[in-house]
Amino acid sequence: MKKILTLFALVGLIAFTSCEGPEGPPGQDALMPQAFEIKNVNLTKINNNHYQYARDFAPFIGGDLYPDEVVLVYRLTDVTNSGAPVWQLIPKTTNYDNGDVADYFFDFSTKDFIISVIASFDLATQPDLINGQTFRVVIIPSDLAASVNKNSYLDVMKAANLKESQIKDASF
Repeated sequence: MKKILTLFALVGLIAFTSCEGPEGPPGQDALMPQAFEIKNVNLTKINNNHYQYARDFAPFIGGDLYPDEVVLVYRLTDVTNSGAPVWQLIPKTTNYDNGDVADYFFDFSTKDFIISVIASFDLATQPDLINGQTFRVVIIPSDLAASVNKNSYLDVMKAANLKESQIKDASF
């Protein structure tokens, strides 16, 4: 009887250790940085000195953010003589010589984001601040955000290991 039980145990051991199904898809070990660009944004008037652009993340990244992700927003402010874009981190306050002030800032949740500009003057008098704007939204893990110079768009992209070719064109 012991020999039969030993034989069944041996056969069972061989049968279960040799069974193997197809390999599943590769998993993601960590949050993956990503970026998208929104061109030709015309901010929507809230009142004479407050305009905004509000969107869900889903059309841009295919879903919601994870709780450990951080959003950085950069505004295209200029292009150099060599054609290189100049990206400015938001929030940003601009003080004008006449005492006027314009503030760009943004808010985000795991589902959506809002980019706003509020000024001490009627923004319709400065359409270049509210029309035809280009923004780059960079989503990075919070631990990376704690260790990188966020004011430098190039430093963030390098630390996130993101290439220009990986930036999604999210213009609508």
